[in-house]
Amino acid sequence: MSTSLTSNVFYESNKWLLFLFLCLVTFLLLFVKKAFIESETAVFEFLQDRPEGSFFQILNALQYLSIPLIYLWKLTVISFVIWVGCFMFGYKVHYAHCWQTSLVAEFIFLIPEIIKIAWLTWVVGDPTYFEIQMFYPLSMLSLADAATLDRRFVYPLKALNVFEAVYWVLLIYGIHYYARKKLRIAALIVASSYILLLLFWLLFYMVVYD
Repeated sequence: MSTSLTSNVFYESNKWLLFLFLCLVTFLLLFVKKAFIESETAVFEFLQDRPEGSFFQILNALQYLSIPLIYLWKLTVISFVIWVGCFMFGYKVHYAHCWQTSLVAEFIFLIPEIIKIAWLTWVVGDPTYFEIQMFYPLSMLSLADAATLDRRFVYPLKALNVFEAVYWVLLIYGIHYYARKKLRIAALIVASSYILLLLFWLLFYMVVYD
């Protein structure tokens, strides 16, 4: 009973209100990271009074403005991939439901950002810009020596993390909820569509990285 209620709260909520909330929280976390962590590094202090500093300020502003656009693009693409996966297995799941599933699952990626801010603020204390860029909690990157690691492997190792695995589970549960099929079927749909495409993308990135 409680599981069904929880499902209704997340999967039957107004998707645009959820989207707005996601963008606002992301905006807030980005602001905190830039204002209280990145801006205190030696690199940003050096650029603050130089002409190059204006260029970085413009880039920062674009990052804030691009938040909803990036989310719209990501959610649209992932939803389409999952929708095609459902179609391949012969299950009719509305595209809007795939979009809602992707939206709900996206909230899991707010957690590593919160952990990152807390870790760099209270544990590291005075991180360098390199440490900020290389840190991603509970990722395979944490098992490697970032200083000597070939740059082609940085993004893939960041992408393979505990939160990504939880994201897969949330996608599976969303398809299970809307399609009313067994979890095993939903897992096959997500594995043969989104997960497979993600692994191909990471492999492609490592091959073409220059």
